[in-house]
Amino acid sequence: MSDPKDPPPQDDKPGPDLSKAKKETGPPGVPEPVPAWKAILRGLGPTGLALRIGAPVLALLISLAITMILLRITGADPVSSVQSMIDYGTTENSIVDIVNRATRYYLSAVAVAIGFRMALLNIGVDGQYRLAAFLAAVLGGAVTLPAPLGQMLVIVAAMVVGGLWAAIAGVLKVTRGVSEVLSTIMLNAIATGLIAYLLNDKRLAEVRPGSNNVATPQIPDDGRVGSLNGFLSSVGLDLPGEVYGLLPLAVVVGIVFWVVINHTRFGFDLKVSGLSQSAAQSSGVNARRMVVYTMVASGVVAGLIGMPELLGASYEYSLNFPAGLGFTGITVALLGRNHPAGIALAALLFAFLDQTSDVLQEVDVPKEIVGVMQGVVVLTVVIVYELVRRWEIRLQQRTVAAELATGHDLAHEGTGSAS
Repeated sequence: MSDPKDPPPQDDKPGPDLSKAKKETGPPGVPEPVPAWKAILRGLGPTGLALRIGAPVLALLISLAITMILLRITGADPVSSVQSMIDYGTTENSIVDIVNRATRYYLSAVAVAIGFRMALLNIGVDGQYRLAAFLAAVLGGAVTLPAPLGQMLVIVAAMVVGGLWAAIAGVLKVTRGVSEVLSTIMLNAIATGLIAYLLNDKRLAEVRPGSNNVATPQIPDDGRVGSLNGFLSSVGLDLPGEVYGLLPLAVVVGIVFWVVINHTRFGFDLKVSGLSQSAAQSSGVNARRMVVYTMVASGVVAGLIGMPELLGASYEYSLNFPAGLGFTGITVALLGRNHPAGIALAALLFAFLDQTSDVLQEVDVPKEIVGVMQGVVVLTVVIVYELVRRWEIRLQQRTVAAELATGHDLAHEGTGSAS
């Protein structure tokens, strides 16, 4: 018979390793220590309102100063160069082009941001949207349906193609451990090859008379989306160019993205899986499944990137169809901190810089300097946000440590006085 004072028998099974949990949770009231690369991808930044406003303002001021220096190095007058860009970018024609560019950039950035929220690098957005736009254009040109069925068919087809193409990378990651960076880059190359093979007058395309351009059959009138100029004119905005009719679609995508990420179980599971897959697994979240779901969701939104241009301007997929939007979306998402409002401002800024690049040649500044300016802005914002985030965490750690130390001393003093 065992002595009642003896300790209870220990189970031979090893208990949970609490060392990692202690390291991850940290002191109460202090944000969890997140690796810098994950913090940057997930758009983490300062939590205080003053710092959240001050950090981007400081970053933009620093990037403006660096841009001025770069313009001076090129031999141009920085003030006159920036003034020329502002004057050209605020004309009515430029405003229309900027809004249309920003619409495509916004959808691309949201597609990237969905993966970023889980620390997934979906580099394949470019291939996903181009393949989706191409196959949707082929379908739209071959099938004639009354409005709005024709438009819906093309949009849904593009979303399905984009989601399925992105799902390949997700499945490879969870089943074979293939990095999504490598797989999506390879899938971009495969998508480019498929489009080049199928965009041929002997297959799914036709040669435009009087030119060397090859394009899919044009989408009929019933399958097209009209511009927003009629609506804008009714509210007193008369613009010379045509604004994409699918601009509201981008707004809806942004709202849905914000609601899903911040107010649904899926968004919670996605963020938890991005922080720590082991912690997510312990909480009952299937992290492997979330990887696939997140890649599919990113690809679905990527399929929408080409729709404003396809259904609202070109009505066909040709050699002149916009390319490279997926890579622009990566920089816009980083600049916008993966937040729908921030992404919108970043998309407008990038669209403004792209639109005004041509006018720089009039003041003897190479237009390529705009690419340098965009890179400087993104790097400055990312670095400043990360530095401010780390400074705020250190400040909170010191505050919590001081409070804990003070509380311990007071308790000790109270015990001593009572004795």
